[in-house]
Amino acid sequence: MALPESGARGRLLRWPRVLLFGDSITEYSFQENGWGAYLAERLVRKCDVLNRGISGYNTRWAKLILPRLIPESTSADSIVAVTIFFGANDSALKELNPKQHVPLEEYATNLKSMVHYLKSVDITADRIILITPPPLQESAWEKACLAKGDKLNRSNATTGQYAQACVQVARECSTDVLDLWTLMQKNQDFSSYLSDGLHLSAKGNSFLAAQLWSRLENKLSALPSLLPYWRDVDHMNPEASLL
Repeated sequence: MALPESGARGRLLRWPRVLLFGDSITEYSFQENGWGAYLAERLVRKCDVLNRGISGYNTRWAKLILPRLIPESTSADSIVAVTIFFGANDSALKELNPKQHVPLEEYATNLKSMVHYLKSVDITADRIILITPPPLQESAWEKACLAKGDKLNRSNATTGQYAQACVQVARECSTDVLDLWTLMQKNQDFSSYLSDGLHLSAKGNSFLAAQLWSRLENKLSALPSLLPYWRDVDHMNPEASLL
């Protein structure tokens, strides 16, 4: 069967997009039972969920590449949500991990810069969600560091300062925020949320997915499913249903 002529193909189908921007915790989110994969499954046929997690990156580097991910020429209407999830690397201790470390004040400034950029390309504050770094389970992360010949290069108290800064930036910029550092520690033994003291375990992924979905569901629930359910397609005249 020949394809319809170009003029009869109907309007171009454009999937709205959810952009997940962050470090390794975002990059790994499409692994089995990952929080990004959960979102993609919940939003299938409604949105494309784009994983733009870059392992090891901090906000100093992230603010430089964000305009390359979402250029000014992008149609802002096509982006329905953006998560910005950095801090686990920024909060590395300067004396032990100077390459990834970003000073606390600069971290906050970098987050503001990214939010302001998104607003400048007409992605409104209600579509932006900041996510704080999760808590650090120091004994488990120390084992991971020692296995690589390194010393423990992060602390939970320092990570908490960066999480508080992230919450403050969200308040100042009128965006939503998911304070993972605080929420995970409501359960005193938060180690089960982490696989190696820093990255998320299956339970941690599930926890983050549920928390994030509770914030996204209201924003995205009204989006229609793209293309009709197969039973609703007029099989005698599919063009009437699909073009």
